[in-house]
Amino acid sequence: MPETRYRGRFAPSPTGPLHLGSLIAALASYLDARHHSGQWRVRMEDLDPPREEAGAAESILTSLQRHGLLWDEEIMYQGARDADYDRALAQLAAAGHLFHCDCTRAMLGPGGACGGRCAPRQDAVSAPYAIRIQVPSDTDIRFVDQVQGAQQQALGRELPDFTLRRKDSLTAYQLAVVVDDAAQGITHVVRGSDLLDSTPRQIFLQRLLGLPQPHYCHLPVITSDDGQKFSKQNLAPALDNARVNCNLRLALRFLGQPLPPGSARKTADLLDHAIAHWSPAAIPRAMAVTAATIGVSG
Repeated sequence: MPETRYRGRFAPSPTGPLHLGSLIAALASYLDARHHSGQWRVRMEDLDPPREEAGAAESILTSLQRHGLLWDEEIMYQGARDADYDRALAQLAAAGHLFHCDCTRAMLGPGGACGGRCAPRQDAVSAPYAIRIQVPSDTDIRFVDQVQGAQQQALGRELPDFTLRRKDSLTAYQLAVVVDDAAQGITHVVRGSDLLDSTPRQIFLQRLLGLPQPHYCHLPVITSDDGQKFSKQNLAPALDNARVNCNLRLALRFLGQPLPPGSARKTADLLDHAIAHWSPAAIPRAMAVTAATIGVSG
């Protein structure tokens, strides 16, 4: 049987412009896909309108284009995919995996789990309520991450349930990403280590829904000197689209990749060199690396 063609993706949230941390994730996923002669897709994770910033989606796409990171096929917008999420919820409900939960934040236990308060009293649960999935106590998730190595979580003991649809009727990230990775035929997920702890939940959902499990590669995140992750929430500065080659070289240095020669001044030449010399084995085996290691003040 022929091997499934590589399909990777970059899935930003439109809560602000692209910054260096998000460029690192985008570049790594792009290079991994192109090095394997695969496809690279973009999915806009516009699941949470209250947190979105006007014009952010267009700004992100412009920055990707300016940096030569051109995607295949049409962009997927999660905000238009409620019907697909509804079908997944219906499948899980029919199999008896879901329950309604009206707990307040103060009532939730470790990891934000309901922990058995609501499941036995479904007739008494009142709106607004979240829809949660029960995790059997013996559920143990193991996988090998390309950068972070062997991973294991006793999911059923550590997180007996988690949310798939919020009280405000918005679909939770864990369900949406699983449904959409399958819909886009994603075979490889390259993303930041801040999402590593989400992966066991996503694998659990993939198994229940009968969906394929992608290969995972979780990169170290870039942090400031005081350990804060570069993020929109922490006011990481937006990328300067006038400094494309400088930005790409900083991202390559962070990822431990060989830098293109100084003669590679065109963005296309720089990316061609990076694709040809892409080496996941050179990525730092760490959950986080400070910006100072690549000469960026933070």
